[in-house]
Amino acid sequence: MEINLTSDTVTRPTPGMLEAMMAAKVGDDVFGEDPTVNALEAKIAALFNKEAALFCPSGTMTNQIAIKTHTQPLDEMICDEYSHVYQYETGGYSFNSGIGVNLIQGSNGKITAEQVAAAIKPVYDWLPLSRLVVLENTCNKGGGSYYTIEELAPISQLCRERDLRIHLDGARLFNALVETGESTQDIGPLFDSISICLSKGLGAPVGSLLIGNAAFIRQARRIRKVMGGGMRQSGFLAAAGIYALDHQVDRLKEDNDHAKKLGKVLTELPYVAMVRPVQSNIVIFDLNAPEDSASFLEKLAAKKVKAVAFGPQTIRFVTHLEVSELMIDRTIEVLRSLS
Repeated sequence: MEINLTSDTVTRPTPGMLEAMMAAKVGDDVFGEDPTVNALEAKIAALFNKEAALFCPSGTMTNQIAIKTHTQPLDEMICDEYSHVYQYETGGYSFNSGIGVNLIQGSNGKITAEQVAAAIKPVYDWLPLSRLVVLENTCNKGGGSYYTIEELAPISQLCRERDLRIHLDGARLFNALVETGESTQDIGPLFDSISICLSKGLGAPVGSLLIGNAAFIRQARRIRKVMGGGMRQSGFLAAAGIYALDHQVDRLKEDNDHAKKLGKVLTELPYVAMVRPVQSNIVIFDLNAPEDSASFLEKLAAKKVKAVAFGPQTIRFVTHLEVSELMIDRTIEVLRSLS
């Protein structure tokens, strides 16, 4: 059997999800007439105690729309140096929005209110205006690290006090919530906007959601259109999102537990130099020299285990709904055989 740990984006629709997709009632969403898209947007907005939401093709698009809506040229966003919006969205904050970025060196992708306060620039003609704070929960490059509400609340309060907008890249937020047991109802009011990805651990084939107040989403719809994100009968995809939210949230705990099992074993292996703390469904570890990522991935591939390099001597595993406990046990056998 092949074991694919490259990403949770490789998931495919389950039989129940496919059935829901094929039964979807659809219309033209650019005209606001797709009933299934409308139902998905209303569902996620209510879940996070917000007024409205917008269905988009990707998490990169929802993040970039949020940045564009919250800022104007000559502004800057404040974020951790590991943030997806900085690392993996092709510099879109500059290309789409004409803004700068103010990077903070946090802890495994997490920053504090004190760090944000120190990063806010004074208002001078020669400096960009600090306008937006972006947090990522869970943080991909941080090894799936997550914030608790207790950690988020002071940052949110600071942003309110200093008239900054605050956006949550919550691509894998539900992986965090199944660990903390915290409520979406409590998370929502802490942010001006939230991005949720449906096509990672939640298992939908395509799609992300942007959540905010009604005025924000009205403007976001216009930006989605100019970015080419207006879809037509997208209810077939939205139906997968509704199914995922109804049936595939709680099971994310299994993915997190599988990742923790892998992380524990990796700490015992002689060729592993360091394992990032495993908090959700992502495992990032460094190899001891002279082992390098390319050769290590070749060894795994020979045993039918797929992963990705996260640096010259760094590997990432991501667990998901198509990786069973049997596959985790087989991966552990492979890892031990490489000692």
